[in-house]
Amino acid sequence: VHTFRGPHWCEYCANFMWGLIAQGVRCSDCGLNVHKQCSKHVPNDCQPDLKRIKKVYCCDLTTLVKAHNTQRPMVVDICIREIEARGLKSEGIYRVSGFTEHIEDVKMAFDRDGEKADISANIYPDINIITGALKLYFRDLPIPVITYDTYSKFIEAAKISNADERLEAVHEVLMLLPPAHYETLRYLMIHLKKVTMNEKDNLMNAENLGIVFGPTLMRPPEDSTLTTLHDMRYQKLIVQILIENEDVLF
Repeated sequence: VHTFRGPHWCEYCANFMWGLIAQGVRCSDCGLNVHKQCSKHVPNDCQPDLKRIKKVYCCDLTTLVKAHNTQRPMVVDICIREIEARGLKSEGIYRVSGFTEHIEDVKMAFDRDGEKADISANIYPDINIITGALKLYFRDLPIPVITYDTYSKFIEAAKISNADERLEAVHEVLMLLPPAHYETLRYLMIHLKKVTMNEKDNLMNAENLGIVFGPTLMRPPEDSTLTTLHDMRYQKLIVQILIENEDVLF
């Protein structure tokens, strides 16, 4: 809901917006101004305007990708590039935490400088700061990478005891993810597969990564501690399946 200064017309029906305050609504992503009633008829598939996207973290994944006209959020690409360049053999990669204040620094750098953010070894020699910043990006998403809409379907798929049927069910649910979420998940799983290929050095297999990334990539729609605790082993299993079968599933 927005208060417009001076006379204003609805960009949907082209009629005048009456009143002194809260005359209509404005899209925070693209700036479209319309009557409250007209907003119900506007397709919600807008083209976000970069000038309006003030930050990288805590921004809807699809909005960010559309605003920057990329397949995936650039923060994911930049962090993964850095981790693969110098962190694949690092013991306990993704399990070991970096200093919280340094991770916050990286977050602020991305929010401030976007793709020009410098996360090189000169500034952050500890690779765990970069892995921490990537995990924080996923945790901060308003809609998780594995969306609320698909959450219960993934959990149901994980409960199937027959391995082949389970894989088939997981694949079917993957197809329901929005394009930006699917592409981000695909790219991340290719990366995590590389991490497991260095298990001799980093001691991180698909199961260990599942424990770390399960709750990071998927959260139940209703904020219930009981549901979260109950679903944790299935969250872990889903991520484990996605990593181990990355070449088949995506």
